[in-house]
Amino acid sequence: MSDSSRTAEEARVAFQSCKSSDPRDRVQFYDSWAQNYEKDHNLMSYRSPHLAVNFLSENFSGSREEAQVLDVACGTGWVAKLMAELGFRHFVGVDGSKGMLELAAETGLYQDLRLALLGTQPLPAQTGVFDVVVIAGALDAGFVPVSVVREMCHAAKPGGFVCMVRGDHTGAPADKYKKDLERELQLMEEEGLWSLVGIKRVDRYMEDPHVNPERDDVQDKPYISGTVYLYQKSIDTAVKSHD
Repeated sequence: MSDSSRTAEEARVAFQSCKSSDPRDRVQFYDSWAQNYEKDHNLMSYRSPHLAVNFLSENFSGSREEAQVLDVACGTGWVAKLMAELGFRHFVGVDGSKGMLELAAETGLYQDLRLALLGTQPLPAQTGVFDVVVIAGALDAGFVPVSVVREMCHAAKPGGFVCMVRGDHTGAPADKYKKDLERELQLMEEEGLWSLVGIKRVDRYMEDPHVNPERDDVQDKPYISGTVYLYQKSIDTAVKSHD
């Protein structure tokens, strides 16, 4: 059960406490964090799920009631809950944490939930069937590798949307990840796998959990910026795919 009395300081400690680069250690951490995950992210003004859903909603013109949605790194089901409020009804979720998937199941929104450690295991999704593929967060060094983006594109149906949101975290590994990611996005566009619908950059993706404004003599709350990427899969990918 989540702790309703959680403080911002406790949330910061949680964000800072998983430093291992071993994916198995990260899974164990998220299993233990699951109950307080949404509470802690709200305390840090985390906007990734809202940014993804709002940008999708602005650009999706199909039938929301019939649309098939693949929620990658679905966590507790936050994205699905927001999309359900806008009329989406069919969700498949994938995550590496069993604890997170248990909470996602409690939402009652998913027709299927699949456990997979992305990067070490293939994305467990059918090819070419999803109207929307979304990942909010998780696209960073030590989490979901860049290679998974191509798998997400394969899962989308021709004409389907792939929406990705990530925080612009600082440091050499994060900088390299962003460079590699944007190189891959561009390459996939050049290969004709998809076309860019839009990129949205935001100044306030979330509060920086590594800076305590009360202790670090910071006048204003420091925020991490973020980026939303939205692509539409090409209709004739069967011809252009390099599989």
